[in-house]
Amino acid sequence: MEVVVLPTSADVGRFAADEIAAVVAARPDAVLGLATGDSPLGAYTALAHRVRHGELDLSRAGGFALDEYVGLAPSDPRGYRAVIDRTVTAPLGMSPAAVHVPDGGAADLAAAADDYERAVTEAGVDVQVLGIGSNGHIGFNEPGSPFETSTRVVELSRRTRLDNARFFSSPDDVPTHALTQGLGTIMRAKRILLVALGERKAEAVRAAVEGPVSVACPASVLQTHPHAVLVLDTAAASRLGVQHEATGLRTA
Repeated sequence: MEVVVLPTSADVGRFAADEIAAVVAARPDAVLGLATGDSPLGAYTALAHRVRHGELDLSRAGGFALDEYVGLAPSDPRGYRAVIDRTVTAPLGMSPAAVHVPDGGAADLAAAADDYERAVTEAGVDVQVLGIGSNGHIGFNEPGSPFETSTRVVELSRRTRLDNARFFSSPDDVPTHALTQGLGTIMRAKRILLVALGERKAEAVRAAVEGPVSVACPASVLQTHPHAVLVLDTAAASRLGVQHEATGLRTA
């Protein structure tokens, strides 16, 4: 695991965009693993700037979203299909047919999960973008999720629902379940790029980087990935101690 600490969220976004752009430059039809939430937005904005100015072409790239709420209509602006359309597909000039999101409205959710797992596995993800939850979750793999899990329906923890309540009218409106790629699915990506911003994520980052590899902090599994990079602003890195030197820390 490599840890990169940068002064501001804008610096983090530009660095993450550089990493993604390098993958696409080497393989124009690269498959991107797409995360939602606040943390990756700077990277997507920086990529969109390059696309608009003719510096990057993502028209041949494909994408797979990490997760989707169960029970929201596909057109619901709070659902991740709509978020991916707004923040990734359209501004990055990607083909809508090549960008996939789990079907949280499927009549048979178990079958939808199996179908999505198969599609992700067959495509192969070249670089997986991740955020991290305040409880250490990646995707919607809550603490206690086994490391070998595949795409499945999960129950969201109270903490996760409270963290996501800012996108809804009230905490009670946040869906209780989601369809998410599993930790085993995520770990098959060739490269992983986790972005974390702000003091609110600092304890989860510390546990992921310096804690034991344990299901108590799902993101700690990234310690075992051969090509995982964590890109942090100084606030998110504020609780890292001397042990971080062993992780390949770079600061700028």
